[in-house]
Amino acid sequence: MKVAKDLSEYHRLLSDFFKTPETKEEWDRYKLTDEQVSFFQENGYLSGIKMLEDWQVEELRKELEEIANPEHPGHHLFYEFHSNESSDPDSVLFHSLGHWRITKGFHDIAWNPVFVRAASQLLGNVSVRLWHDQLFCKPARHGGVVAWHQDYSYWTCTKPMQHLTCWVGLDDATTENGCLYYVPGSHHWGLLDRPSLAGDMNGLMEFLTDKQKEEFKPIPIELKKGYATFHHPLLVHGSYENKSERSRRAFVLNAFADGTQSDIDDDFLDGIPFVKRGKKMEGQFFPLLYQV
Repeated sequence: MKVAKDLSEYHRLLSDFFKTPETKEEWDRYKLTDEQVSFFQENGYLSGIKMLEDWQVEELRKELEEIANPEHPGHHLFYEFHSNESSDPDSVLFHSLGHWRITKGFHDIAWNPVFVRAASQLLGNVSVRLWHDQLFCKPARHGGVVAWHQDYSYWTCTKPMQHLTCWVGLDDATTENGCLYYVPGSHHWGLLDRPSLAGDMNGLMEFLTDKQKEEFKPIPIELKKGYATFHHPLLVHGSYENKSERSRRAFVLNAFADGTQSDIDDDFLDGIPFVKRGKKMEGQFFPLLYQV
């Protein structure tokens, strides 16, 4: 079987999925309003941003079906691949990292002008680099949970904390099929201990203060396919199981501000050279997506 090419070698669009704006006026089409940025700063999230057209969603679904096969020739390029990461034997949670290296569609979504322009604004009008991507898929009827957590609790290998997460649905996400839930304002709680991501849904609760437990009021983030929600790296979030008759497929883009540094002398993504502590996160595997 032919070995797949590593698309991380290309820091530009490889398909006709998107067109890079060439002028300030073209870029401004994708600019968030001041009200949207203020909402994010106060609540820790911003939802309902249209990221993809229906035809793009369909193409990504096809690519997802191909790369979910462990026999795919690009399988060795994943940073992580879990056909089922759930700790519940009766549930399934497909979770992977690194698919931007394997197919052109998942590669190019990191350069989507909607994503990079918003990411720059929400990070404080800065240049933006890709940290890594993820896929989360919950099959119909027995899709597993993603436990309450803060993203940065898994990313303390990098500093300072100037990260951002963008979650995009490849299916309509509802309360019935396991949509995201956010705890508004929880990004002001500081860094909490890290639970098992696919373990006990409420594992984080033992690390909360009484006041935080009182303020723990999750809200569902229901989204149509192709729409995105952005959240702060300390915002507490999670998702319940999928017991519906519909799948819940989604991809995630994790980014950080240019200038972020490594804070460990060890690997943090399987299969790529580690970045020495104190050195800037850059190069082949952390491409510059947007420059101010």
